[in-house]
Amino acid sequence: MKPMRPAVLVLIAIIAAAIGWLATAATNRFSMPTPVLPVSALVTMGVIAVLTLIMGIRVLRWRNGKKKNLLNPILAARTLILAQACAYAGTLLLGWHAGISFDLLRVGTLRSGEGILWNAVLMGGGGVVMVIVGLVVERFCRIPPEDLEGGAPGPETRRGEAKGEGEYAYRGD
Repeated sequence: MKPMRPAVLVLIAIIAAAIGWLATAATNRFSMPTPVLPVSALVTMGVIAVLTLIMGIRVLRWRNGKKKNLLNPILAARTLILAQACAYAGTLLLGWHAGISFDLLRVGTLRSGEGILWNAVLMGGGGVVMVIVGLVVERFCRIPPEDLEGGAPGPETRRGEAKGEGEYAYRGD
């Protein structure tokens, strides 16, 4: 799998913030409630972040050699996927609630919506925690590069070439 790029996460957050701002403006125009998650969603976000962190610590322990058992490769792949999903979900939640917060700050003097504003800020903070946990656990799942048998690669062991007869060449995808 390819590692997450922070630039893509920032772009997703900006797009989600714009959509959240537009949704808030539209719901306010039609006298509908502001589309913000309830505070009880923080519990769910916390459970997801803690579960991701626990699974990531298991992979980290195995990677650092503190466990004698072999790690199930399916478990490691699922942990990586969960970490990336956690980061993407946190990015969306952060962006959406940042857009709502921006709109509520803009019209804050015209109406009393401080409870909703604090709710949106808390949800954005939960999104930040999910993004951080996702990025950290993704880093836990990286396998360190293996040492070459002969030390540093020289001209005879270039990447993409077979070492000897009958061996497979590394394809640099």
